[in-house]
Amino acid sequence: MEFHTTAQRTVPTASVWPVPRGYAWTVFALSFGLLLSDYMSRQVLNAVFPMLKADWLLSDAALGSLSGVVALTVGVLTFPMSLMADRWGRVRSLLLAATLWSVATLGCALSAGYGQMFVGRLFVGIGEAAYGSVGIAVVLSVFPVTLRATLSGAFIAGGAFGSVLGVVIGGAVAQAAGWRWAFAVMGIFGLVLAAVYGVVVKESRLAPGEGPAAGEAEGGAPEKLRVLLPRLFSSVSVVGAYIGSGLQLFIAGSLLAWLPSFFDRYYHMESAEAGGAAGAFALIIGLGMILGGLVSDRVSTTASSRKWAVAIGCSLGSLLLLTAAFQLPTGPAQLVALGLGCLLSAGSAGPAAAMVANLTPAAVAATAFATLTLANSLLGLAPGPAVTGALADRLGLLGALRVVPLVALAATVAFLIGRRRYEGDLLRLAAVPAGTAEPRQPTEIAS
Repeated sequence: MEFHTTAQRTVPTASVWPVPRGYAWTVFALSFGLLLSDYMSRQVLNAVFPMLKADWLLSDAALGSLSGVVALTVGVLTFPMSLMADRWGRVRSLLLAATLWSVATLGCALSAGYGQMFVGRLFVGIGEAAYGSVGIAVVLSVFPVTLRATLSGAFIAGGAFGSVLGVVIGGAVAQAAGWRWAFAVMGIFGLVLAAVYGVVVKESRLAPGEGPAAGEAEGGAPEKLRVLLPRLFSSVSVVGAYIGSGLQLFIAGSLLAWLPSFFDRYYHMESAEAGGAAGAFALIIGLGMILGGLVSDRVSTTASSRKWAVAIGCSLGSLLLLTAAFQLPTGPAQLVALGLGCLLSAGSAGPAAAMVANLTPAAVAATAFATLTLANSLLGLAPGPAVTGALADRLGLLGALRVVPLVALAATVAFLIGRRRYEGDLLRLAAVPAGTAEPRQPTEIAS
């Protein structure tokens, strides 16, 4: 959906490239690379769960807290940090964030116990707080509107691909040189990539109206955020997208955190082998995100509301397949069902991000995606690993993983409610110019 902002006099054509294509894809590649680093630093911990459990005699709940604190911090801080990025410069904010999470990851390598590791992970979360929302806002600013769902799914899938690299490389390095070097490798990679990003990506070369001046009015005064911010929650459908996306990622977050331990305990694999197996399934989760976005864009060409059908189908499909997988005995049948369930477990991410983009004004794009990140973190990625760990202490890890897929029922309900109100909300919101409360004639709505 397209909106007028006070910094943009005309509504751009949905298929127009705001910047040269080569530069747009360069921005995407570097932003995607930093997202890989983000999740490599976040998920490397999961690859060394068995080693930390043995070295420090930690419970599953304690291990889950080390994983969940990052997502919790991201959820709490993503909104204010993304708001600052919208006003003070997105590229500068991304560089600061990448440097902080990389240095904090290096700090984790020096941890002497649970307390120090917890503090290090806390600062990893602080560094990562705004990257997902600000990074995707930068990416979408240099591409046509018609590619929103595909790019959203692909960009968000970077989290899964980073998780793959984090657990695979982390497991291999930990087995060869110890778990401390696993953290060190991730931190060094992040610092190098941040330096390259700072040289190539410049605020002044992004799409007009997408830099720190995007929130300025035609007269030079700052855009009144108190007017724009309520539009982040201005419709039932966008709230449904926030909640449904967050709840569905509870499942994906749990799988990403605990599959290395699952293969260690039930398939009796060493750290490198368990990391490789878990990485393969994390890759499947990432592919599902991309496919969800591609299918969403394809089926919604003539009816944008079909995005909701894709999200609902992914939620229900993951519920059935993952429930079946964790009821089956260890072996090929279980792995096939688990793979198919992983494919659908986060397939709603792309459609949900596209719906949020359609239902919020471009002037607060990073803040809108921060709100989505907040929901994804507080409803899904933060509680998923921690709750699963707490359940594992009582039911065993397999018993906990049998409970996790039930969250998809609540996600489905949220998507169904959003679907019911979506078309009416699009028409109503299109009639209100960004930054004002006065209606205007609806413009073309791009899916």
